[in-house]
Amino acid sequence: MQPVLELNSPDGFDLWPVAEAGPAGFLPLGGALPPAETGTAVMRIAGCNDVDPDGDRPPRPSDPLGSFLHGLLTFDDLFAAGGLRVTDDSTGVTFVPGCCDGLEDWRDWYRLLDGDGLLGFGHEPWSPVAERSGDTVRLTVNAEQSDSPVIELSVTELRHLLAGAERDLADFLMAATAWVRRHLPRHRAPVTAALARALDLPAPAGPPERWCTGS
Repeated sequence: MQPVLELNSPDGFDLWPVAEAGPAGFLPLGGALPPAETGTAVMRIAGCNDVDPDGDRPPRPSDPLGSFLHGLLTFDDLFAAGGLRVTDDSTGVTFVPGCCDGLEDWRDWYRLLDGDGLLGFGHEPWSPVAERSGDTVRLTVNAEQSDSPVIELSVTELRHLLAGAERDLADFLMAATAWVRRHLPRHRAPVTAALARALDLPAPAGPPERWCTGS
């Protein structure tokens, strides 16, 4: 199980370094991402929330960086396209998030562990569904397909996988915090806090500020 971001092409993006554009797909998140891919992840999360302001939110800043970060820094509820991807190494079957699924809702998986039930993860072009029955969880890759591939695992196995995915997210947030400190120093605190909210994690404790005194 891996936390993944759904990617689109970053062609033409020049506000900070990102990985070279490739085909749309999913970017696994973790602490070992190269800096350019961490930049891509921050770009994608900010881009998911880059919409015109409404209501009582302040207007967009005029500068390109402030404008692009505006939604990330002003929305109460943030969206990060993606979710948790599960791969069965024995069969090659992969369960991936559907359209409109978001990493901000990854803790919904824990609700499935608390009792029998059904949980959907987006919709077309595929409709992934997880269902618990007793001590077994069945992951259906596409509930709209009668012969859809499935993955079955025990509740205990799923709990172990979720713990690993949570560690990956926390490790990514720590790496992203260091990345933001280097590439977006003027926006360090609010961007870090926003990324934590988008991933439904506590904001990491940063190092103490260093104050310089002259003599």
